[in-house]
Order: sequence, then C-alpha cells, then structure tokens
Amino acid sequence: MLFAPTHCPRLIVKIGSALLVDPDGAVRRTWLAGIAADIAARAKAGQQVAVVSSGAIALGARRLGLAKGGRASLEDAQAAAATGQIALSQVWAEVLGAEGLTAAQILVTLDDLEHRRRYLNASATLDRLLNLGVVPVINENDSVATEEIRFGDNDRLAARVAQAAGAAGVVLLSDIDGLYDRNPALPGANHIDRVERIDAAIEAMADTGSASGMGSGGMVSKISAARIANAAGAHLAIASGHVDRPLSTAARHTLFVAEKGASARKAWLAGGLTAKGRLTIDAGAAKALQGGASLLAAGVTAVSGRFARGDILDIAGPDGRVIARGLSEYPDGDSIAILGLGRDAQEAALGYAPRTAMVHRDHMVLL
Repeated sequence: MLFAPTHCPRLIVKIGSALLVDPDGAVRRTWLAGIAADIAARAKAGQQVAVVSSGAIALGARRLGLAKGGRASLEDAQAAAATGQIALSQVWAEVLGAEGLTAAQILVTLDDLEHRRRYLNASATLDRLLNLGVVPVINENDSVATEEIRFGDNDRLAARVAQAAGAAGVVLLSDIDGLYDRNPALPGANHIDRVERIDAAIEAMADTGSASGMGSGGMVSKISAARIANAAGAHLAIASGHVDRPLSTAARHTLFVAEKGASARKAWLAGGLTAKGRLTIDAGAAKALQGGASLLAAGVTAVSGRFARGDILDIAGPDGRVIARGLSEYPDGDSIAILGLGRDAQEAALGYAPRTAMVHRDHMVLL
C-alpha cells in the first residue's frame, strides 16, 4: 500500500483524465467506485484523503460535442470545463456517498495558491474539511483560467494542495507506473523505483507526452510536482491507475523522497510557479547564497521584470540557471538603481537609507 495511514496522516491523490474518463468521454464509474472504496478504507484507518481530480474538460466536451476533447481553443476548454465540472462533482458525490463519505468541491486558480494571503485561506479551508472527515475534491477552475495564469496540469496543482494541506504524501495516479530512464516505448527502458534527489540527470529522463491525448501533463510536469512536494516535506509517488483499487494494490511505482522540512513560508516560496521578476547575480554572490547569506546589491548584475517590494523574484546565477527564489526588498526601479553598488553608494542612488539586502535570507529559499 502506498503511504499507509500510520505513516501518512494526510494524503493527496491526483487522478488523471485518462483514468476517470474513457476515450468516448464517459465516466469510468466502476473503476471510480473502487477508488472511493479505497478512500473509505483509509478513512476508517484514520487517514485523511483529499482528491485532485481531472476530467471536467473531457466530460464537458462530450456533452457539448466539442472537437479535440474540448481543447481546440481556450474558449472551448473554458466552456467544456464549466459544463463538465457539474457532472464531475456529481459523480464524486455519488461514489463517495455510497461509501458513507461526504464530498466537498474546491475550485482554485493559480493566483489562489500563489498569493500568500489567499494561499493561507485555502489552507485553512482544507484543514477544516479534512478534520471534519470530508473528502475535498479539488480541480483547477478552468472555466476562468487563461493560458497566462493557470497551473496547466493537475500534477503541480496536487503538489501545491499537499503543501497547503500539510500532507505527508502525494500519489499521482496516471497512465504510467513511474519514471523510466528514457521513453518507456523505447527498447531497454529501465524503471526507476526511487529518487532521492531531483537533479539534471533525473530531469533528462522526462518525456513530455501524455499517452492518452486527454491529459495536459506529462513526465515533465510530474517531476516538477515532485520537486514542489518534496520541498514541502511530502513524499510523492507516480503510480499506474490501470489496475482496480490502485490505492490498496502493491503495484510498481516511482517514489520521490521528501526533503527534510523547510519552514512553511520557505516551502511556499519554493513551490511557487510564478515570479514577478528576476535578479541575475555574479559567481561570488551565488557562492555567498549557498553559504546562507542574504543577497546584497553589490552582487547583482541584472534586473528584469516589473515588481514591487514584497513580490516573489527568481534569482539566477551567472549561467542563467535559477538557484533561489525570494521576496524583493525593493521595487524594480530602485533595484535597477542600486544593482552592483556597495552600501555606501546606495543611499545617493536611492535618496533614502538603503535596506540591509536586496533579498534577505529569511525571505529566500535555495532551489
């Protein structure tokens, strides 16, 4: 059993479109009833479970007769999501209700989990529902999401939900049983059972395709989700849903092992998917950050983006790779004015006494 209740008090289960909806756009109700039975068994054992469920666009596209599964245009996807979400929530309420469980629907946008105050509100709602014994069923609000402001896949949404809910484990049920060292369709592909650290070699194994054609995620999004979950102290497993009762079956999977917990604020920063700007720094500053220092203006070589004090910034090393993320101590104009300057020269450039750092170490997380 993945993430037994005794070791994982809270679990997030993500279910992909290809598992929940058949190629004709109908709900795979018998399979879904098995998932509900698994959740009920875990609830009786003391585990709190929330579900991140895809399928609204696929269901809505069938009801509206839209081409390409409702993904021919953004407008089609929004219409399909608005129509399909009603059907999706009804099915979940029915299958969970048959097991004596109450379902709750939560629709979120990217901003709900990227904006700190709204993130805390979502966290409080999840906590209350789970403590009441309710099973939250969560999905991105695709009826209002746009290409510019959206998660785009429910893998990363599940990881962010796990962070907000304080979950110790995430299971991504998908059309594949885990990570392989190359595309599993290729000869000689080897399954990876356990990943202790996500590095460049692991990222190179990802394949961007979704075998079903219905989903929006691929292995790239799953590894991104694992990085978010692990940074928040949650283990993440990628497992196949092409079995009955996948949450109670000891099937092959890939486990991404969690890091030792960061503070809640730093975990939120690490898991963020959007940044308002970027600071590029020199090699000396990059080394100082690795040693636990704050980012000083003297080590900044370039500033890009439009941002205010308190906005999230990416911090990139000389090679362009993002190595940290943090909250800006200055708006973009003042950041540009003092980049590369020592403290003594900053006051003249700003016209007021400078702050101690461009990004303080207490508001920064290394990636």
